[in-house]
Amino acid sequence: MTRALIIVDVQNDFCEGGSLAVDGGADLASLLSDFIDEQGGEFDHIVATQDWHIDPGAHFSQTPDFLHSWPVHCVADSKGSRFHPDLDTENVGAVFRKGQFEAAYSGFEGVLAPEDEVPTGEQKLGALAEGSTEDPVTLDDWLREREVDEVAVVGLATDFCVKATALDAVAAGYTTSVLVRYTRGVHPDGVETTLEELEEAGVELVE
Repeated sequence: MTRALIIVDVQNDFCEGGSLAVDGGADLASLLSDFIDEQGGEFDHIVATQDWHIDPGAHFSQTPDFLHSWPVHCVADSKGSRFHPDLDTENVGAVFRKGQFEAAYSGFEGVLAPEDEVPTGEQKLGALAEGSTEDPVTLDDWLREREVDEVAVVGLATDFCVKATALDAVAAGYTTSVLVRYTRGVHPDGVETTLEELEEAGVELVE
């Protein structure tokens, strides 16, 4: 089995002090860094996703319902869109940006960031170098090219982008797990329902 760890949206705006903070987000960034340091060798690849919004339409709202609409967050090239500084990205091999012009909860809706940019550095919009005529590389493209057949999903938030990424992974045929300890949810009351939905879809829940 070729395994990949998918780190979902551990970004400044989703951690304490950000515009759409998830309770425990900053702590999770540190926990993930420790986890990668101790157990990262169990994975053949480590990748990460970023919300990367330009004009996502009704996804942004001045009167958000926190289910389908949200305060402005993770605007492309902003401080809020960058990875939280407590997340060690040294071993992240690829970053996939999603939601430029739509909501895009799943990492499988993202496209590959330029390869010559480090995850925490200044990042350009898009998946390819300026002037390139190649098609954007999706997360699914990248994983299949490396013959990945098993993925583990961690990050923010359990009941939205982690859930969507895991559901898309299992639907695409990957053996999929969610490492529950390394996720945090937006709505605590909804996390249990989310975990039940994931398990019913064939996602393994690892406590």
